[in-house]
Amino acid sequence: MSLTIFTHQDCLKHDMGPMHPESPARLKTINQALQQAPFSQSLVWQEAPMATKADLLRVHHADYIEKIFNQAPSEGYLQLDPDTIMNKYSLTAALRAAGALKAAVDSVFMQGPPKAFCAVRPPGHHAEPHAAMGFCFFNNIAIGVSYALEKYHCERLAIVDFDVHHGNGTETMFLKEPRVCFWSSFQHPFYPGTEMAGKPAHIHLCPMRAGEGSQSFRDKVDKELIPLLDNFKPQCLFISAGFDAHQLDPLANLNLTTADYAYVTQKICQIADMHAHKRVISTLEGGYNLDVLAEAVTAHVQAMLAIQAL
Repeated sequence: MSLTIFTHQDCLKHDMGPMHPESPARLKTINQALQQAPFSQSLVWQEAPMATKADLLRVHHADYIEKIFNQAPSEGYLQLDPDTIMNKYSLTAALRAAGALKAAVDSVFMQGPPKAFCAVRPPGHHAEPHAAMGFCFFNNIAIGVSYALEKYHCERLAIVDFDVHHGNGTETMFLKEPRVCFWSSFQHPFYPGTEMAGKPAHIHLCPMRAGEGSQSFRDKVDKELIPLLDNFKPQCLFISAGFDAHQLDPLANLNLTTADYAYVTQKICQIADMHAHKRVISTLEGGYNLDVLAEAVTAHVQAMLAIQAL
């Protein structure tokens, strides 16, 4: 089996300052690790195209899109929220990141390999319809899912978000869309301060307490996520792949290991094999320890390529 990597050099130019954890080094580290991986010959590298305003409008408000385009700085920095900053390359990088998801959808639904990983930044799952948030400008995965619903007339799509932070923007965008099953594991209470009650039946939140680790996470995967997906029978699975719940990540307090990321990926791919013609699209969200990030992404992609006993 082969797998397509969607990425672009423009994503390396987005820079929010020398001390910001969401740095270009994240993507450099990932791409280098994948190029040197033992399975590198199974990876098909593609340049991510730029999303159009029409693509963004599927999930974002028109006035927010125009604000981002109009305020994008030609020099220096522009602060959009306490965590999210633009430089003169940020808009182009964000359009590449969103465009990667659309290209991945076309790839897996047409003649390309059935699995794809979008090695892009900035991330997207905190971006709300009307606002940037938490390092995110446009909601990349939501743009890809909404495109798949429209272009390929999908009736059932699933998003698995295993970042240490809740994918609040993604939830908001599909809150009234029962064709999209959304499952999110995250540390709670923690940023972004998620409200846990009152969710519709297709929204599934999986909070974890600070200090929880592998056994708790795998139990939730086995007892909550996999039965949910098996019952829903998605036609394609999307993954918001955040690696900041790792025990060595500096920004949070969960204790997952690299093997846990391989484990959940393997389980998701088993569902894809049964119900989705093997179609899985993953995109990078969090993860800020560079060594861990390289190791965990490599394990994640390897598990997408070939299901193995772990």
